Amino acid sequence: MRRRAMAGPGAYVFGDEERREVEDVLTSGHLSRYGSADDPGFTQKVHTLEQEFAAHCGVAHAVATSSGTGALLISLLAAGIGPGDEVLVPGFTYVATMGAIVHARAVPVLVEVDESLTMDPQDLRRKITPRTRAVLVVHMLGNACDMRQIRKIVEERDLVLIEDACQAGGGSYDGRALGSFGALGAFSFNRYKMMSTGDGGIVVTDDQRLYERVFALHDQGHIPLRAGGKMAGHARSLIGLNFKMNELTGAVALAQLRKVDGIVATLREKKAALRARIPDLPGVRPRVLNDPAGDCASLLTYLFDEREHAEAVAARLGVRTVAGSGWHVYGLMDQIVEHKTPVPGWSEPARYAQPGDLPRTDDILGRAINISVGVVDNGIGAGFGINIASSDAEITLVAERFAAACEAA
Repeated sequence: MRRRAMAGPGAYVFGDEERREVEDVLTSGHLSRYGSADDPGFTQKVHTLEQEFAAHCGVAHAVATSSGTGALLISLLAAGIGPGDEVLVPGFTYVATMGAIVHARAVPVLVEVDESLTMDPQDLRRKITPRTRAVLVVHMLGNACDMRQIRKIVEERDLVLIEDACQAGGGSYDGRALGSFGALGAFSFNRYKMMSTGDGGIVVTDDQRLYERVFALHDQGHIPLRAGGKMAGHARSLIGLNFKMNELTGAVALAQLRKVDGIVATLREKKAALRARIPDLPGVRPRVLNDPAGDCASLLTYLFDEREHAEAVAARLGVRTVAGSGWHVYGLMDQIVEHKTPVPGWSEPARYAQPGDLPRTDDILGRAINISVGVVDNGIGAGFGINIASSDAEITLVAERFAAACEAA
């Protein structure tokens, strides 16, 4: 079924709430996140977003950023990841996850995914070496990783755990918000995400020291001064960059955050209805969910027993299997495969990934098809399905078309 502009669920629920928040900022004239707390005209949207997002995740601190990629990079840097350090990362993610590791001058080490399409804990354990410093898990397609097993491994080996929750805002595992399990958690607000501001991101942490480092890195070395102007602290400062979020972006993000629980609830209802209308089919089954109750429900992914069957069904639906998801698949990230670092010789080894490095991942992704529930994005093969606003009749039609394609292929 054809859909309007491809986007994530957050973009489908833009309304008066976002408009009012933005109008507050425009009326105030304060577009920067900084201003005086004593100024009644300063609306402090970014500051408020950080406070409410931290509370939503059940952590002490949040720092809003200009992108999810920036959130990932400063998380790595705040954790002290640097030249030569190995960071274990799944082979199914977005290229930004890999790029953040490379720009921290560290080495991405690929880990297989399992049938949840998230990091395989057993392969994670096998890939740890004396140079491993961190594990960067990715809650891919709104599905939590097996955090119980992964945390156990990380704690046994005294590694840093960082969560890429960019596709999983509002999701949970064992009743606990995704992003809150690691030392740091990174989220994205781009147009395909659970909460959308066009672009933007946020980092969460429970650690005061890491919070101060994240804040310094995102704003030229300044220490946190939440509602006031910028201020440096000689003892705690370090060389930073500029990844700050502005007040207009913060305004939209704030309205979206206040809707995310409703977004997730609606997606779960839509996904359950879609799943119930698709009959049990031979050689076809839904992917594994590590915590079904915490699933963001933005996609319904099916795994086929045979790759040829999956490819034939995808062709009938006018989509690709997940193996064809471009820069979401390690072997299709040409800049990573070809080691296109900004400066020649910038980092070692001379290769990060080559097609075929992860045979199990290649097999699983080649047998997987994504059906959109809330994220409509051909980049992850989700060009067929429904969206958060779809009617009951549309849900039924999509279910019937998918079942018919499976039976005819």
